[in-house]
Amino acid sequence: MTPEGAKAPFSRTTHDITVSVRPLYLETESNLFSRKFVFAYFIRIENRGDRTVQLLRRHWLITHDTGKVEEVEGEGVIGKQPFISPGQFHEYNSFCILESMEGFMEGTYTMQRSGGERFEVEIPRFFLKAMSN
Repeated sequence: MTPEGAKAPFSRTTHDITVSVRPLYLETESNLFSRKFVFAYFIRIENRGDRTVQLLRRHWLITHDTGKVEEVEGEGVIGKQPFISPGQFHEYNSFCILESMEGFMEGTYTMQRSGGERFEVEIPRFFLKAMSN
């Protein structure tokens, strides 16, 4: 799902789950005059452990360069609560809109192992910077 040939520059492993992120500025969807800067982000969640996990919830902090912080929480990702078997991965992409040309996102996923144990997985802080592609 990550654009072909593009390596995810932000990655973190927590509890044997690796989350890798590649952000992309969407210049054609953005508007400098209305202070609307649109970014896509491509995420890969890889299970490096020995038990199946399920992604239950997401929690994001979106920080604009202006200092504004938005908090987003909800079930699953893009309407799904995927199961990820050992050695497998789940990929998805989404987007966010900033009111400033720069900012960053970070957060956590709430996961559950096949035995019922819940745990938090860190989503690495990744930077959003409006620049011509």
